[in-house]
Amino acid sequence: SCAFHSNHWGEWNDSQLLPTIQKLMKGYNRYLRPNFNGPVEIGMSLDIASIDAISEINMDYTATIFLRQRWRDARLMFPGNESVSVDGRLVSLLWIPDTFIPDSKRSFLHDVTVENRLIRIFSNGTVLYALSITATIACNMDLTKYPMDRQVCTLQLESGYNLQDVVFYWTRGNDSVKGLNTLRLAQYSVESYYTSVSEAVYETNYPKLVLHFALRRNVLFFILETYVPSILLVVLSWVSFWISQSSVPARTCIVTTVLTMTTLMMGARTSLPNANCFIKAIDVYLGICFTFIFGALLEYACAHFYTMQHQTIEDLYRDLLRELSESNGNGSIPIVNSSQPNQSVEIGSTAEDSTEQSANSDTKNHTGTKEKAPNQGCGLSSVRDASRKAASVFIVENPHNIDRYARTVFPTAFLFVNILYWLYYLFL
Repeated sequence: SCAFHSNHWGEWNDSQLLPTIQKLMKGYNRYLRPNFNGPVEIGMSLDIASIDAISEINMDYTATIFLRQRWRDARLMFPGNESVSVDGRLVSLLWIPDTFIPDSKRSFLHDVTVENRLIRIFSNGTVLYALSITATIACNMDLTKYPMDRQVCTLQLESGYNLQDVVFYWTRGNDSVKGLNTLRLAQYSVESYYTSVSEAVYETNYPKLVLHFALRRNVLFFILETYVPSILLVVLSWVSFWISQSSVPARTCIVTTVLTMTTLMMGARTSLPNANCFIKAIDVYLGICFTFIFGALLEYACAHFYTMQHQTIEDLYRDLLRELSESNGNGSIPIVNSSQPNQSVEIGSTAEDSTEQSANSDTKNHTGTKEKAPNQGCGLSSVRDASRKAASVFIVENPHNIDRYARTVFPTAFLFVNILYWLYYLFL
C-alpha cells in the first residue's frame, strides 16, 4: 500500500486506495466538455458482432456493433495505477461524446437485462465508454451486375461538436475494426475493408470516421435457382426439332416452356427494386432465354406452315396428273365451265375448230394489245418477274430442312451468347 502526502492528493489517506464516485464527481459539471485548452481527442474502435440482413429493395443493411470510445478527462484523475468500472446507469453523471451514425434509418441500444453500457475510468483521467448498438444503415447499391455484383457499404460516425471542440481518430487504424473477417453471411462474403478519417462539411467542419467494407455476392445460389432452370428450359424447347412436324400436340409443348419461363422471370424480380434504371444481369439472361424459347416456337410455326403449303402443292399436282391420265384414257380433256363448275364439255372431234378459234382470238388480243398499249408489255412483264423472284425467296422446297438447320443454329447461337454474357459480367 502507498500513501499520498502531496498537496494535490492531500485529501486521500492510507485507507482510501480507490476513489469513490462522490469524490470524483465533486465539482464536476457534465454539461461542459473537458480540456478547454484544445479539442478533445476521441479514439474509436468497433467490434462487428453481426450483419443480420442486407436488403436490395430498401438499399440498407442491419448490423449489431460494439462501439468503444476513449478520451481523457483531467477532472476525473485520481492517484494510483488502478481503474474504476462504473455502473452504466451512471452515464448521466459524466460528459460523453454525442457520437451518432448519420446514415442510420433505425437504431436502438441493447437493454437486456440492463442497458449494455460500460464505463471504465483510469487513474490518468482516461474514460473508456462502450455500448452495444443495432442499427439499420443506408447503403447505396449498384445492381446492374446483379447477382454478380460487388457492393461497397460504409459505416460513418460523426459528432455534433465541430473540429475545434472534438477530434475523432481510429485507435489502431484498420485493426480498430474486429469481427468482419469472421462474419458468415447468407448471400455475401466480406471481400475487404479499410478505415478512413475525414470531415463532414455542413455549416462548418465536423469530425467523421468512416469504415468502408466491400461485399461480394455468392452467385452459386442464383446459378442453382435461376440460371440452371432457365438453361434447361431452353434446351427443352430444342427437343421439338427432333419431333415430327405432323405430331402437332407433341410440339405444342413449347407453349408450356414459354409460360414456365415467364413465371421464372417474375419470381426473379420479387426480391429486387422495381426501378426502371436498373437493368440487371439476371434480367438480361432471362430475356435471352425467353427469346430463344420464343424463337423455337416461331420455328415450329414456320416449319408447320411450309409443310402444309408443300403438301397442298403436292396434292394439287397429284390431282392434275390423275385428271390428265383420265383424259388420256377417254380421249377428251375435261374443261370446267365458270358458270357450272361440276359440268364438263367433251372436246374431241372439234379440236381443230377450237384451235383455230383460239389462234384467231390470240391474234386479235395480241393486235389489240399492241394498238392500245404498245409500251406496257415490257413493264408488266418486269413487274411480274420481280414479284415471282420475291415470292420464290419465301418458298421452301423441303420444309424438313428448317428443323435440320435449327438443330445446329439454335445451340450454336445460344452457346455464343452465353460466352459473351459471362465474359462481360464477370471480367468487365
